Amino acid sequence: MIEVVMPQMGESIVEGTLTKWLKKPGDRVERDEPLFEISTDKVDTEIPSPAAGTLSEVLVKEGETVAIKTLVAKIDEGGGAAAPAAPQAAAAPTPEPPKPAAAPAPAPEPPKPAPQPAAAPAPAPQPPPPAAPAPQAAAPAQESDETSGPLSPLVRKMAREYNIDLGQVRGTGAGGRITKQDLEAYMAAQGARTMAAPSPAPAAAAAPAPSAPAPAVPIARSEAPKEKVEPLSMMRQKIAEHMVMSKRTSAHVTTVHRVDMSKVAKIRDRAKEDFKSRYGFSLTFLPFVTRAAAEALRAFPIVNSSMVGTNVHYHGDINIGIAVALDGGLIVPVVKNADEKNVTGLGRSIADLAARARSKQLKPDEVSGGTFSITNFGSFGSLFATPVINQPQVAILGCGAVTKEPVVVEGDAIAVRSMMYLALTFDHRLIDGALADQFCQKVKSVLESWSEQVL
Repeated sequence: MIEVVMPQMGESIVEGTLTKWLKKPGDRVERDEPLFEISTDKVDTEIPSPAAGTLSEVLVKEGETVAIKTLVAKIDEGGGAAAPAAPQAAAAPTPEPPKPAAAPAPAPEPPKPAPQPAAAPAPAPQPPPPAAPAPQAAAPAQESDETSGPLSPLVRKMAREYNIDLGQVRGTGAGGRITKQDLEAYMAAQGARTMAAPSPAPAAAAAPAPSAPAPAVPIARSEAPKEKVEPLSMMRQKIAEHMVMSKRTSAHVTTVHRVDMSKVAKIRDRAKEDFKSRYGFSLTFLPFVTRAAAEALRAFPIVNSSMVGTNVHYHGDINIGIAVALDGGLIVPVVKNADEKNVTGLGRSIADLAARARSKQLKPDEVSGGTFSITNFGSFGSLFATPVINQPQVAILGCGAVTKEPVVVEGDAIAVRSMMYLALTFDHRLIDGALADQFCQKVKSVLESWSEQVL
């Protein structure tokens, strides 16, 4: 029997939340096949199975947070325990067929008293009453079974708030577990039935036509409640804590500079099709900005530092974090030694990290060790914003969308240029506005005088 434990996803990680089981007890699992998903304050990722076999037991439920090295499941390498269970289950039904065969034997007895007109109808209605209480007794039993273990706190809370009998809800989760979606589907179905109920009422009350339509209108509008309350995901909780802590820690100031990206845009336009066919990923503006930022960080090392108490820690490496938007959150994987890569190398690193971030394949060391961050809100059409510093760093650079604008050029002429706004948010405890502007001017200068080819 192989024991599966909550892994330690980094030196500073002491616990993790098991967010989803990808296999259920009794399932066959191969070595290195994704077994479950976890969420920590560093990364959300899938955990592979340490061995091949049958998942025999799950010890930690979805949504539970446990310490590292906690036993979460057991895998039977032989898988022999699951095989005998099948024949036993098959043997169980075999003795039962003879018993139902005996049941039809008493059935012919009712036809004998059938000639008696009064006695025959009397026993006929009696069978339905015993059948009716039987399901009613079964429903509470199902409810107690469901509520005894597999339900999440959210499902229990929704059931209480909306007065839902869980015995009437069909679970579609692992092992018949009732999920939030099951409750929402049940409430929607109940709402549909409630709306359908008033329609026969007016038909039955067709005689008093004047009074019947009036009460039917409000009743027909009954629907499943639109308001709902659900807990924050683990990722959203960590983002919230980190953002509030950053605002409480640093004195945030943002300076905005407008950059003429025309030279970069022309180089990109000429190369992007061949670049995509050669390397397999698109050439965006982000690698150019990252390259320019790396040069500026070399020129102004204080922007590539951290504050430790009353000391300034100047980092030897330039490790640039790139914010990646995810469903319901974001994560900042890090391009290590960004100053040693050209545009192609940066583009490859950014594309790889972003793809693996969205598929939950990042490793803990790929989201740690950043010394400076870049967020590309321009990819969603924003011109500029005021990003929040990614602690313990002291600055973050935001890139707006590249748009064509009329610009006054030399000789008071007006020309159309590809323009972009750069927004640098910096920690005013350490960096003054003059130095922040010099840093931005360096980034601007590199981009506006770009001559390096990418192919």
